Amino acid sequence: MPDTAALAQAILAHHADTFAGFTPEPVPAPTSQGPTYLAALQACSALGFIAHDAECLARAWQARAQRTGVMDAAHWPDEPRDFGLQPTPRVRQFAPCPERLGLYAVLPDAAWVGRMARAGVPTVQLRFKSDDSEAIAREVRAAVQAVQDTGALLFINDHWRTAIDAGAYGIHLGQEDLDALSADELQTLHRSGLRLGVSTHGYAEMVRADAVGPSYVAMGAVFPTTLKKMATAPQGVGRLGVYARLMRHYPQVAIGGISAEQFPQVLTTGVGSVAVVRALVNAPDPESSADKLMALMR
Repeated sequence: MPDTAALAQAILAHHADTFAGFTPEPVPAPTSQGPTYLAALQACSALGFIAHDAECLARAWQARAQRTGVMDAAHWPDEPRDFGLQPTPRVRQFAPCPERLGLYAVLPDAAWVGRMARAGVPTVQLRFKSDDSEAIAREVRAAVQAVQDTGALLFINDHWRTAIDAGAYGIHLGQEDLDALSADELQTLHRSGLRLGVSTHGYAEMVRADAVGPSYVAMGAVFPTTLKKMATAPQGVGRLGVYARLMRHYPQVAIGGISAEQFPQVLTTGVGSVAVVRALVNAPDPESSADKLMALMR
């Protein structure tokens, strides 16, 4: 019988530097007694992965060991089938979007959407916060109109029914919004032809997103952000890199607290898009900032 503690230490020895800076998490109650699973569960918890992500990783490590006959501590799991992701071509799949969405501007209203679309930003998202359904409908329609003849791809955050009615390019949903959809609502969204982007904050959420076959996967928050209260700690570039390898068959958007200075290290992970908010909205000259960020993307 392999020594579980020794296997866990071997994983840590190979990967501690990649995931440095995270506080160890309590080891969750195991759901299997296989030595590879138990070792990976302990090691991933020690590396700071929260319970449902440590469980997801441990099951992937076990699946790979069973598939290959080898417990390879040096190779971090990144094979989609070991995580139970859909094989390609996917049975469930929303309409496709470009593999590389480029600079992705997340913007508070239609005026900003139009401004950044005219500045040449290739992908824009309207994140309009209101409890007034009429105001939401007006803003979404105005945003759709604002991108006409610019070439920009417009995603609407949250308001998917309004996005369908207004003829937007796509919709972006968080995990909670995705989980709140009934089967019939998800089917309605799929039949609409809108592209679907989904936020993820770790392995378990990436697996959940894959089940519906979104058009792209957003991964973050990469760095600390003050724009919204995050349920998970900033993921960091090390985690972003392994996420990008696992989700390599999807267009990927890195998001969360990313400044111009951090673009080079984020782009080394292979993601095809970087989302920004403050780097444009708070810039003294947003158009000039957009030009600089797009140059960094190139």
